[in-house]
Amino acid sequence: VIALEEAGGGKRLAAYVVAADEDGVTAEALRAHLAGRLPAYMVPAAITFLEAMPLTVNGKLDRRALPDPELSSGSAYVAPR
Repeated sequence: VIALEEAGGGKRLAAYVVAADEDGVTAEALRAHLAGRLPAYMVPAAITFLEAMPLTVNGKLDRRALPDPELSSGSAYVAPR
């Protein structure tokens, strides 16, 4: 999980997942599982599945090689009354 900067200065969490078994694992199911165990602010806004994590020559995570996640806006904006 990494924190991504938004245009307004805020941050959103984006998760990158390498599933051991690709059958039945969806972003919605994973998000629901996390929502039952974590506070709402810790549940990633975007979950991206990868075949393998990109690594540097030293064997560390290459953050620059991670694809850009598709951040959903979440719920629709409701103006104050």
